[in-house]
Amino acid sequence: MTAHSDNAPETSTTTELDDFEAEFTATPDEPVDTGKTPLVITLLVAATFVVILNETIMINAMPRLMGDFDVTARTAQWISSIFMLTMAAVIPVTGWFLQRVTTRAAYTIAMTTFGIGTIICGTAPIFEMLLVGRAVQAAGTAVMMPLLMTTVMTVVPEQARGRVMGNMMLAISVAPAMGPALSGLILQLGSWRLIFAFVLPVAAVVSVLSLRHLENVGETNTAPVSWFSVVVAALGFGALVYGLSEVGARSTGQLTLLIGFGAALVALFTFWQLRLQRVGSPLLDLRAFKHRTFTVTLVLMATAFMAFLGSMILLPLYLQDLRGLSAIQTGLLVMPGGLAMGLLGPRVGALYDKLGARPLVIPGSVLMVVALFTMSRVIDADTPYAVLLGLHILLMVSLASIFTPVFTLGLGALPPELYSHGSSILGTLQQVAGAVGTAALVVILENRSESLVSGGSTANEAFIGGLQWAFVAGSVFGAVVIALSLLLPAKADQPAGATH
Repeated sequence: MTAHSDNAPETSTTTELDDFEAEFTATPDEPVDTGKTPLVITLLVAATFVVILNETIMINAMPRLMGDFDVTARTAQWISSIFMLTMAAVIPVTGWFLQRVTTRAAYTIAMTTFGIGTIICGTAPIFEMLLVGRAVQAAGTAVMMPLLMTTVMTVVPEQARGRVMGNMMLAISVAPAMGPALSGLILQLGSWRLIFAFVLPVAAVVSVLSLRHLENVGETNTAPVSWFSVVVAALGFGALVYGLSEVGARSTGQLTLLIGFGAALVALFTFWQLRLQRVGSPLLDLRAFKHRTFTVTLVLMATAFMAFLGSMILLPLYLQDLRGLSAIQTGLLVMPGGLAMGLLGPRVGALYDKLGARPLVIPGSVLMVVALFTMSRVIDADTPYAVLLGLHILLMVSLASIFTPVFTLGLGALPPELYSHGSSILGTLQQVAGAVGTAALVVILENRSESLVSGGSTANEAFIGGLQWAFVAGSVFGAVVIALSLLLPAKADQPAGATH
């Protein structure tokens, strides 16, 4: 009895000490899965939704702009092109920027910049000033996506990242789909300036509410900036994306000069970053490519975006140029696909947390090829709209099962100090891949159409033939995605030195 009595307190004390030690030897910054999306992520997703909405919200306003400013359709198209070009030029800088400033500072700068751009757009007296405003808007937008992704990787535990990334994809996917339809409704009320009058107060309210609750995440450093890298990145990526976006509108010589100039500057930028890595202050840290899973997912994502964005250009061309639908009718027809993609995001993310990437990405890649190849077979002058709607929804569902797992898996393979750089690399490559995919499919469409016209086909028959070949090319991109998906691991590689 005495022995037992003496030992009991010792066991209790030892247990308490063990618990105390376990509590304070655990990594203090390790995120804990509460089953809920962290408030900081919800706030950033809301802001990202607002700014991404603006990438497509001006599409329906182009006829109004042509009349008000007396510009051609090609000139009016710059209202969208300048947004994409600015994104391509600014995103490479965000990896360094997000490590240098706090979360609140980055958010404040991004949303303030976006708000200033919106004011410039809404009050622009000439078309050139409107383009300046769109560029300023895009500069703010370019910061938000890497900021959101970096924050997710920092505050969300590995076992819950799929679910949270799925919630992100809901906003990211739905926003571009809603843009044309929303602007069509606003334009029924009056001037195109009302679009910016609608966006500005929404952005302001979201910003104020977010700053009341937004907390700083992660650590900052004071690494110097290479201004040479900033200039070369802006000129290189901007020229490359611009050259690719001008395919079909410029001569071969002009395109070769533009694309060659951009590619040469991108190569110089890459060389310079490798040099700066030796002294520890690259603008964009390319050591992320040393992680095999990140590199595979990056190439897979770029190829999927080539097929996705290229195909998204083809369908509106067909619906408006051949079938005679208005821009708002086209927007409403493709909106269900965007909504389906967004609404499936959280469910796909939850499945990723349970199953890993391969069981989702491989079937999704196969479905993408099926959807694109079927489009190439069924599309003609009188394809039922219900068939087009169903195939578009199938394509968006397949992409939902690809993008969320690949985003999560790729960034999860990196150590924390490379999260911001990995997000920036991914965002930059998306812009380039989208331009490459669009250019490639447009060239195929035009070349095939010209060949058919020279062979005696009517203009409509030639256009349909070109579309069919372009959709086949999109399915070839999809086949590459299938091959890459077979190289994916089930879960992210555990980065050296990373704690999960």
